[in-house]
Amino acid sequence: MLITRSPLRISLGGGGTDLPSYYQDHGGYLISAAIDKYVWVTMNKPFVEGVFLKYSKIEKVDSVDQIEHPIVREAFRMMGITDLQHEITTLADIPAGTGLGSSGSFTTALLKALYSFERRLLLPGDLARLACELEIDRLKQPVGKQDQYIAAYGGITAFEFAKNGDVHAEPVPMSSTTLHELEDHLLLFFTGFSRSASAILQDQDTRTKQADASMIDGMHYVKELGFRSKKALEQNQPALFGEIMHEHWENKRKRSSGMSNPKIDEWYELGRKAGAIGGKLVGAGGGGFLMFYAPEPMKVRAAMVEAGLEEVRFRFDFDGTRVVFS
Repeated sequence: MLITRSPLRISLGGGGTDLPSYYQDHGGYLISAAIDKYVWVTMNKPFVEGVFLKYSKIEKVDSVDQIEHPIVREAFRMMGITDLQHEITTLADIPAGTGLGSSGSFTTALLKALYSFERRLLLPGDLARLACELEIDRLKQPVGKQDQYIAAYGGITAFEFAKNGDVHAEPVPMSSTTLHELEDHLLLFFTGFSRSASAILQDQDTRTKQADASMIDGMHYVKELGFRSKKALEQNQPALFGEIMHEHWENKRKRSSGMSNPKIDEWYELGRKAGAIGGKLVGAGGGGFLMFYAPEPMKVRAAMVEAGLEEVRFRFDFDGTRVVFS
């Protein structure tokens, strides 16, 4: 039995500039943070041949081509695994479609498990690169590289996406005081709306490829917010980071009509009235989790609970994707 886990993430600035349609022409930059909520993959060698999969569905197949789960199928193909004797189960602390990068976390956890099962070494940078190749190049998903890279590396990390596709990762330097401030004053509330990010990301991807001036200018602005967020955290100014997050959300809502809805806007304003400096929907938008930075978190918690939203408390993860049992 082998078990891997891969952290989910919250985006702290610059999200969206990691799509190839943008960074290939302009370069991308963002800050992301891994949190202690995980996607888990268990792998075992059964006594009989075949691939046994247990996720939201149950599969039992005799060949790779018969696998219905696209990520699992492409992982086997990409690794060239032909000796099929695998039992794979996946679980998640938080459901998919909630804006926390679950697809990238699952892909990295699966690849880490398969490589470890085959006794093959896989470093974080290589893991993230292979996960991106699987989702973006092979499956043609309209997603960026943030989720795979932050899941593989963990921590609070700045990523620079070069025009040629190279990715440079570095930890965001901040004091332990600022780190604890973020953990204590960043709040996550589930809106009850689950959604696929594909439609929103596809719109951004298409408009960027069409050289839509308003979209490209908007992404330039978002990238600059990523740099400003990093500077605020480096200079131990978490409240300023909260203000930038509010600025980011105001800009983000203008990019797509599907980014928010009247109920989410109502909850956001409720959080602000309760004392939150800033906030946003985590992920591409449309649903999932509302995140606030609140100097007095208990007031915002009380307002959100009264409105019927459930909080998910978290701390940051600094391990990244790893084997937890073998």
